[in-house]
Amino acid sequence: MAVSMQVGTVEAEGMCPHRLVLEHVTSRWGVLALIELLDRSHRFSELRRAIGGAVGRPVSEKMLTQTLQTLERDGLVHRDAKPVIPPRVDYSLTDLGREAAEQVRALALWTHTRMPDVEQARRTYDEARELRSRAS
Repeated sequence: MAVSMQVGTVEAEGMCPHRLVLEHVTSRWGVLALIELLDRSHRFSELRRAIGGAVGRPVSEKMLTQTLQTLERDGLVHRDAKPVIPPRVDYSLTDLGREAAEQVRALALWTHTRMPDVEQARRTYDEARELRSRAS
C-alpha cells in the first residue's frame, strides 16, 4: 500500500507540483503548525499542545507527525533531533518556511478581520436563495 501511495504522490507532483505544495501549506494542520512555528521553535509535544489549544481539541500524534514530515520534505520545516536520552526533537521554520508562514498568517488575520463581511454576504446569499426557491 505504501508503494502505491508513493507512486500516486510522485504522479501528482509531476502533474501539478505547485498545487501540491499549496495543499500542504494550507492544510488544516499545516496552517496551524506554520503559524505556531513563526514565533519560535517547538518540541513536538509543545507544538502539539499549542495547535490543540488553538483549535480547542488535540491533534493526533500521527497527523502532526505526517504534517511535519510533509512540511520538512517541502523544505519549510527543519527537524533537529538531538542524540540525548530521552530523545529531544525541535522543529523550526526554514527561511522558505518563514516566508510561507507569514503569508498564511496574513491570510488567517484577513479572515479574522473580514469575518463580519463574510457572514453578512452569507446571510444575503441565503436570503436571496430562499426567496428564489419560494418563487419557483
